[in-house]
Amino acid sequence: MTEFSDYFEPVDPAILKDGEAPLKNTLGEIIDTYTEKDFFPVLEEAHIAFLGVGEERRAHNNEGCMHAPDAVRHYLYRLYQGNYKGRMVDLGNIRPGHNVEDTYFALKEVVNRLLRVQIVPVIIGGSQDLTFAQYLGYEEVHNTINIVAVDNSFDLGDADSSFGSKNWLGKIILHQPNHLFNFSNIGYQTYLVDPKGVDLMSKLNFDTYRLGFVQKNIEEAEPIVRNADVLSFDVSAIRQSDAPGNANAGPNGLYGEEACQILRYAGMSDKLSSVGFYETNPSQDLRGTTSHLTAQLIWYFIDGFYNRKRDFPFKNIADYSKYRVSIKGHKSELVFYKSHISERWWMEVPYPGDKRLKYERHHLVPCSYKDYETACKEEMPDRWWQTYQKLS
Repeated sequence: MTEFSDYFEPVDPAILKDGEAPLKNTLGEIIDTYTEKDFFPVLEEAHIAFLGVGEERRAHNNEGCMHAPDAVRHYLYRLYQGNYKGRMVDLGNIRPGHNVEDTYFALKEVVNRLLRVQIVPVIIGGSQDLTFAQYLGYEEVHNTINIVAVDNSFDLGDADSSFGSKNWLGKIILHQPNHLFNFSNIGYQTYLVDPKGVDLMSKLNFDTYRLGFVQKNIEEAEPIVRNADVLSFDVSAIRQSDAPGNANAGPNGLYGEEACQILRYAGMSDKLSSVGFYETNPSQDLRGTTSHLTAQLIWYFIDGFYNRKRDFPFKNIADYSKYRVSIKGHKSELVFYKSHISERWWMEVPYPGDKRLKYERHHLVPCSYKDYETACKEEMPDRWWQTYQKLS
């Protein structure tokens, strides 16, 4: 069996300190970083593990993103930690494989091992096709998982085209055995998406949220990412003026602060167990703007993580209020739960008893107060109906 440290190359110490020791209370001082071959970080009691994956051989029109991990670290290590005591490690950069499949295998194995000891992998890519390997890391860990992508398109691609960063989702959908229960996209831009792709997502009962909806209802992104096991963030989801370091960036997209809010929501999710940041391209960047913003996205994820409420249902039923809503024409009541700890909402969706093992993780669906209001108007919330279709 391959030694865990054999998958990694150390981080160049110069990235950490620019010739000086990291300032006190910055992440560069706090994170236990792999910088010397004989001193690999101790994983015991770690909560978060950073790993760079400088793989770009299947990038679409974004050559140069392989240099993102160290460019992002340069800014990340200089940020101050929030009001928490974190235990974080930086495992270095995964050694590039002889071919792309070798890199995928290494990332899959690393993610799998970290998940098994309940450490959250934070992946700094590289191109977004690495999400496929991130997903494979969940095999033998969960029967089914949910993926959320923050992206300006769906990356379904063409079934006949070679695999790459623009069709990784299609690869996951077709992969057997399939462990994908639900996929959600946040921030797609209609003119970048084939209408057939929108129809396919609807037929699969996947959730898609246009950029305009997200920007007008940023708080509605919270239950979406709260339902995810995997988050894949493509920096092209951010407008070019805020993140110029991506050859596929456009004039429209999320503002930097909106992206940071989504990542804080993701960090606060008790369910989310890995996150990947992809497609940052230092060779296209302007004064390090995009690498700096990616570092801040990671900072917000960390801040959310250390502010988790640990109220994923149900540790103590007394910590929740239960609401029953009758809808005319619907044979059973809709059941909602509100946490007294975080004031977040869930709704219960029934599933066949013979599928308990497969679907038990998914029948309590994160939702918002708006979903409860919709039910009170005797209208079926879309989130409830889409989940019911998949569970039936």
